[in-house]
Amino acid sequence: MSTDRQAEAATAAAEADSGPDAEPAGQAPTAAGAVPGEPEAGPSAPHGEAGDGGQGAEPPVDGPQDPAAAADPAGPEEDADAGAGAGADSDGGTAGEGEAEDAGAEPAAGGGLSEAQAELAAQKIERERIARRKAEREGPVEAGAKLSGKAADLLAAVRAVESGAKPSADYFDDAPAAPRKAAPAPPAPRPAAAPAPAAAPAAPSADAVDGVRAVLARGGAPESLAGPVAAVLGDGAAQELAENPWRLLEVPAVRPSQADGFARALLGAGAGPGDERRTAVLVGWLLEQAGLKGHTALEAPVLEKALAQYGVPDPGEALEQSIAEASVLVFHEPLGPPVEEGQEQPVRILVGLEGAAMAEESLADGLARLAGTFDGPADWEQAAAAAPDRSSAELIRAVAGHGLVTHTGGEAARAEPLALAAAARGLGLRVCVAAHAPGGEDSVTVAELLSGREGPGRDADGQFALDLLIVLDAPQLDVESAAALVEGVADGARLVLSGDPAVLGSAGAGRVFADVLAARTCPQLVSRTPDPGPIGELVSGVGIGELNQVDAPGKEVVIVPVQDAGEAVHRAVQLVAESVPRAFGIPADCVQVITVGHGGSAGTRALNAALKERLNPGPGRFGGFDPGDRVVHVPSQGRALPARVVSADAQGLHLDRAGARIVVAKELVESQVRHGWAVTAHQAVGARWPAVVVVLPGDAAQALSRDWVYTAFGRAERHLSVVHGVDQALPRAVAEVLPKPRTTRLAGLLKALAAAGEQPEQ
Repeated sequence: MSTDRQAEAATAAAEADSGPDAEPAGQAPTAAGAVPGEPEAGPSAPHGEAGDGGQGAEPPVDGPQDPAAAADPAGPEEDADAGAGAGADSDGGTAGEGEAEDAGAEPAAGGGLSEAQAELAAQKIERERIARRKAEREGPVEAGAKLSGKAADLLAAVRAVESGAKPSADYFDDAPAAPRKAAPAPPAPRPAAAPAPAAAPAAPSADAVDGVRAVLARGGAPESLAGPVAAVLGDGAAQELAENPWRLLEVPAVRPSQADGFARALLGAGAGPGDERRTAVLVGWLLEQAGLKGHTALEAPVLEKALAQYGVPDPGEALEQSIAEASVLVFHEPLGPPVEEGQEQPVRILVGLEGAAMAEESLADGLARLAGTFDGPADWEQAAAAAPDRSSAELIRAVAGHGLVTHTGGEAARAEPLALAAAARGLGLRVCVAAHAPGGEDSVTVAELLSGREGPGRDADGQFALDLLIVLDAPQLDVESAAALVEGVADGARLVLSGDPAVLGSAGAGRVFADVLAARTCPQLVSRTPDPGPIGELVSGVGIGELNQVDAPGKEVVIVPVQDAGEAVHRAVQLVAESVPRAFGIPADCVQVITVGHGGSAGTRALNAALKERLNPGPGRFGGFDPGDRVVHVPSQGRALPARVVSADAQGLHLDRAGARIVVAKELVESQVRHGWAVTAHQAVGARWPAVVVVLPGDAAQALSRDWVYTAFGRAERHLSVVHGVDQALPRAVAEVLPKPRTTRLAGLLKALAAAGEQPEQ
């Protein structure tokens, strides 16, 4: 692959039982778990539901298992039953990095001052070149295309994604279940004033929709796609689509085979697999699918192999063309220690989209800035001496002398950053605690802090008016939100990233917390506070790959063996409605069911239907909801906010969320609101409940991993019931199925910046 572009830039810059009351627990969730009381005749509510249905599976692009060897991307498209089995979580993203450090995932920083500076300078020059090219581009050209096969399949797939019934990622093997989103603009420099809330994108004009409809009709695609296509491509959509019919692939849930058929119908024999228009769109699409799996970039050989599997005759040339046209960016990361002068430094070549690339670089710059600009110490030693425990005191002392600190630990360790916050407030500092999910009175959510609806507000320079920002649930930070968060922290302020590295990772691209830990460029505090009780002991064992039996004299952990999905649904309903409230005095509203996915016979849809029938029956006259229904509001990717339905009117669905009233517009209800008695583990991250029922039907076996089990089991405070139907797949997943690696650049960027900062001035 040609690397002239970067070379030129570098040169120019010089870079229970049926209930817990029936049988004592104390058994680990294995096939030999305790058998609770006699099963009842059958499920009390319908437990089966057709799977998600729709299209077959589209191959994702898997990141490399090792920096030196690219993992095989999935093969060409296959028709598969997307609805079978539990499936992946639809609203949450992929499994995160299970360990704090992934030794094989990051290249060692190397190359010294000149190489690091040249690389950074090269990227800045490239960014300016891209901006110029975009400004010079006139408008779309012209052409056409047609769908082969059933147009109804295409329409059904798109409708399923738009309605929220099925995320776009469900159409790709092992793809993270998250709504597909376009690459954002690179983070802006520090604003001169507090940023205004982002305006909703304008709806496409009627003329634009009509124009697209005509092109779709010529290509045999469903005319109902005109609105989505116009929304994605803008007012010039008809001309864009006619010029390059493969841009239909930019609509969520459309697959390459469908876009190819559409192109053949419009272009005829000219629509070959090596068409430059096709390869340019396909490169971007593959990188977007990689982003859904958590990658911020892909190794060039992985991307070339994926292009070959989609029939591109010369993948290397296609990739070079995309790089030359600046539709993607290329990066060279040093591998191994720095080499002697005159020797060639081994590198890995990464390719990524502009949005994630710029966000990752902005984040690295921001973290390096905070690490070096914090204010001098206040009277921190007195605060440390008054800390409630040794771990809290160590955290306070670390923050006293550093602008950037990481803190790791389990659920019990969350008390330590809160003790730090209290100590800092006692010193007169402005403090904000931000978490992934709505929590205590003293914390805000990251999303609300960024939007300005919660938190300290911003100063005249557009930065948060605070001296210390503590971020809990740091593994849930994706690279874009993390970059925006760090950009808002002023010079001199301190930042603490705290979280449990063993939980599921972020829904969006990146592995920010794991990368910061792996870079080792700031102090890392590890809590000494273990999670207490039988649940804490069980979860701690899972974190190191062991599914241990635990003594649970108070029935804190109960295993409920089941034979099939129908029995699993029945047992879960029985536990929530009867057994747990009777045995522990925990109301049914405080018992949360967690399962592997939305589809399948024991997914969230089936469980919620059965739980609603038992706990709040009704006709569902408000778009399937009734007053009193427990729901989950998903306003954006990776955010799952528990709420309760109050009423509905012409404005939309009225929800009560922890005492705050919100209204979800009618047209958004179907895609943003789900019943919430049962959720996925991704939706549950960051929250805890007095009692949790984890449902593991037989068809969930392939979806289990250590971080999924760790996260699901760790959501329980007082009681955990495991409805267990996966036999030995559970201990096998805990012992052997690690989180899938994500290809990212942040650790390498942080190491390079640290190395550059340590070099003596010439």
